[in-house]
Amino acid sequence: MTDQVKELVSKCLQARDLAYCPYSRFPVGAAILTIDGAIITGCNVENASYGLTVCAERTAIQRAVVEGHREFTAIAVTCDIKDRFVGPCGACRQVLMEFGSDWIVYLTKPDGSYKETSLSELLPLAFTPAHLAKN
Repeated sequence: MTDQVKELVSKCLQARDLAYCPYSRFPVGAAILTIDGAIITGCNVENASYGLTVCAERTAIQRAVVEGHREFTAIAVTCDIKDRFVGPCGACRQVLMEFGSDWIVYLTKPDGSYKETSLSELLPLAFTPAHLAKN
């Protein structure tokens, strides 16, 4: 594991610990690596009106955009499930795809072990901004 991947995984685990999830009790953390090497984190933030809940991946993307980032190379995502790797929900996969399909995705267990995949693998045949381009 490179130092950068190690830091990305560590930051997503730390972000998970900050999750606000009093209803589901399912904390999720995410850490995004920008093209210039910055790491931006996010955690899930639940709401009593369940539909207003925001996932960790979308929180991280929104924070990154507010900080001026638009290009990303990787994301690490974790939750409390110990016996298998868990990926982002479909909505988060689509939001990530807005910023490109070449992301590396590290699905991370609570012990820090991870499985490397890609956003293209997680969301094949994705709808992208290119579909909106005028011909």
